[in-house]
Amino acid sequence: MERLDGEILVKGEEEARLGVFAVGKPGNAVLARIHQKKLEHWADPMRTRPGEINRNDGGRGVYFPDPDGHSLEVLTRPYGSGG
Repeated sequence: MERLDGEILVKGEEEARLGVFAVGKPGNAVLARIHQKKLEHWADPMRTRPGEINRNDGGRGVYFPDPDGHSLEVLTRPYGSGG
């Protein structure tokens, strides 16, 4: 795995990109819109927890696909910041 300007490039059979956005308190509005629009989302990058929100480090975060199928992650609190 390597980091590229806010993206993580995961190498495997196919390359997939993950765009990560730490948005703080405005993230609550983003999460609300994801639910309002009934967008597919997961609590984890491997997509094993559909429809859930992760609450790591005292924040909230979700993964959801962009129109090209790449994963986007929205966080209200950066990982490792405690909670």
